[in-house]
Amino acid sequence: MGVHNAELFTNLGLCCYYAQLFDMALSCLQRALDLATEENVADVWYNIGNVAVGMGDRKLAYHSFKVALANNNDHAEAYNNLGVLEWRRERGEVALACFQSCAHLAPHFYESHFNIALASDKIGNLQDSYTSVQKSLEVFPRHEESKELLKSLRQHFAAL
Repeated sequence: MGVHNAELFTNLGLCCYYAQLFDMALSCLQRALDLATEENVADVWYNIGNVAVGMGDRKLAYHSFKVALANNNDHAEAYNNLGVLEWRRERGEVALACFQSCAHLAPHFYESHFNIALASDKIGNLQDSYTSVQKSLEVFPRHEESKELLKSLRQHFAAL
């Protein structure tokens, strides 16, 4: 095999992960880190974070997303996934800030708008929730969870 680069080993690691070859996945991702350049190291860390989430290792996932952002402060997906982990840690304001950073960096990413809407709804900020769920549906009109949240918000507003 003549090609050795971070992207190749990242993809091999992800394939191994999805084939449930977890030890091999982590070995491939470690090799990807060894070969990573300044331009792609954030993506490698992001993928390590996703694998860690799938394996149930929230500490490694949290660390991985933080390192991804330290290497590329414009990594929208890392902000979104870090926000999900912050939400699970019951740090709602930090999670909301992560989701908002993602939405600012990648307005085409419906997940961040939906996550803002859901978090805003949970903390009682219904107006922001309504605005964000509409943005989510603009980007992905068939997203069922966004449709359900919008319906719930409309019913709540109608009751007022």
